Amino acid sequence: MSDDRSQAGGQDHQRISLSDDYEARDWSAKYGVSEERLRAAVGKVGNMVDDVERELRGR
Repeated sequence: MSDDRSQAGGQDHQRISLSDDYEARDWSAKYGVSEERLRAAVGKVGNMVDDVERELRGR
């Protein structure tokens, strides 16, 4: 199910959703990585923002 853009805040800021193209593009831009690398990181550590950030930064 896609995000309801009228509902702001909460969990959306804690989790990375790759189900919508715009979200994958935005998260990739935020971290300066390709969508492929972002998807690989999410596949490895899950979709929690802190975990993905640590994986992408190599910590």
